[in-house]
Amino acid sequence: MTHKLATGKAFPSMQLPRLGGGHVEIAKPAAGHDWKMIVVYRGKHCPLCTKYLSQLAQLQGGFSEIGVDVIAVSTDGQERATSQIGEVNPGYQVGYNLTLDQARELGLYISGVRNGMDVEAPFAEPGLFVVNGEGNLQLIDISNVPFARPDLQAVLNGLTWLRGQANKFPINGSHE
Repeated sequence: MTHKLATGKAFPSMQLPRLGGGHVEIAKPAAGHDWKMIVVYRGKHCPLCTKYLSQLAQLQGGFSEIGVDVIAVSTDGQERATSQIGEVNPGYQVGYNLTLDQARELGLYISGVRNGMDVEAPFAEPGLFVVNGEGNLQLIDISNVPFARPDLQAVLNGLTWLRGQANKFPINGSHE
């Protein structure tokens, strides 16, 4: 069973193996950035994910310019992640082996092997999270299908505007 993450609250600490070697704390921004965007994609079996990851690669420079570091993660293992990411050639980090328990902790939908072609195991459906400089969730978007994800250019535009507000704008959806 999944639970709902709350905006304005801390993103769960989560470490994954990283393509290219080592491990990465997925919500920790790289040097020179103070925010982090985590994009969860379905995996190698999903051609829409490959297209989405390619768009993300094209926009990565814009996110970096406003201080937002980017990582893409999936439940795929290293071999499948390497194969798919080879088609994208991103400049951002890619984590793999997100467990189903971790996916549930993020509130993501889980689908079984019948929900796609060339699927080897249950997998997480898409999610997009933005963690601000305090380590709290600024933006949450989850979907149960690959064709209902936020437009990345709109996310970049929105974050550019938000970052330009000198943190005066409250976190939406955080009223208790």
